[in-house]
Amino acid sequence: MSNTRSTLAQLDNLLDESMGVRANESMPKLAPVPAKKDAGRRPLRRMGTIEIERVMPDPDQPRVTFSQEAIEHLAVSIRERGQLMPIHVRWSAEVDKWVIMSGERRWRAVRHAGLPTIDCCFREEAMGASEIREHQLVENLLREDLKPVEQAKAFAELMEVNGWSGKRLAEVLRIPPSTISRALALLKLPEDLQRQIDSGELSSRSAYELFKLGDDSQRRTLAAKAVAGTLTHDQAAKVVRQRQGKKKRKARNIRLVFCADDGCRIAVTVERTTTYLQIQEALLSAAEEARIRYSNNVSII
Repeated sequence: MSNTRSTLAQLDNLLDESMGVRANESMPKLAPVPAKKDAGRRPLRRMGTIEIERVMPDPDQPRVTFSQEAIEHLAVSIRERGQLMPIHVRWSAEVDKWVIMSGERRWRAVRHAGLPTIDCCFREEAMGASEIREHQLVENLLREDLKPVEQAKAFAELMEVNGWSGKRLAEVLRIPPSTISRALALLKLPEDLQRQIDSGELSSRSAYELFKLGDDSQRRTLAAKAVAGTLTHDQAAKVVRQRQGKKKRKARNIRLVFCADDGCRIAVTVERTTTYLQIQEALLSAAEEARIRYSNNVSII
C-alpha cells in the first residue's frame, strides 16, 4: 500500500510540474570549475587507443625491411616507458581494419612487447593513393632513411601516381633535384647490383658512376672491385671517364685586375686555386723584372 501511495505522490508531482506548479524553486546544477591542469584541454576523436589486432601494415609501404635488433630494442623501451609517440593509421573499408600510414616499426615493437593495445592518430577521411604514398615517403625521409633503392622506387612511384617530373617532386619534398635524378639512376642498374647497394656492399655514389657505363658486364666488373675494396669512388669515377673517352675538366682560369694610384692597370691571369699570397709574390717578382728592364733601358714597344 505504501508503494502505491509513493507512486501516486510522484505522479502528482509530475502533474504539478507539467502545469508549472513547483513546490520548491529549483536551480540548474553547474559543472564544477576545472582544475588548472584541465583548462583548455579537450578530447580528440582523432587520438586514442585501439586493440592492436585491428591495425595492419600497409602492403604498399615503401619500406619493406626492418632491423629486428632495432625492433627488439624499441620493444624493451616501450615495456619500460610506454609508447611515447602514436602511429598514424587510416581506415580501410576493404579490409575492415585500420591501415598503418606511418609508424610500422613502432607497431612491430608494440606487438613484440606483447601489449594488447596501441596508441594511434586516426585518419577517417578518404585518401588518394598519391596522398598516402606521399605521406609515407615524407614520414620515412624525416625519421629514418630508406635504403637507396627503396627510396628510388618510392620516388618513381610518386612521380607516376601524380604525373610529376623529377623537378616537381624535388620541390614538393624540398630536396635538391640532383637527389631525385641520382636515385632514379639506380633503378636502371641490374637487380643484383641493386641488392648490393641496399645491403651496403656497394655505395650509392659509386653505383651512380657505374650507371654512366652502358654495358652491364663492365658495371659488374667494376662493382666487384668496389665491393672488394680495391676500387675507391674516385677511382671508379676516373675509370668511367676513361671508358667514356672523357677527360677530367681542367679548372678554368680567372682574370684579376689591380689598379695603381696613377691609373695604371695590371691584369693577372691565375688558376682558381691560386691564393692572394701567391699573387702578391708573383707581382713582387714581376716588379723586380720591370725594375731590371727599366735599368737596362729596355723599351716597352
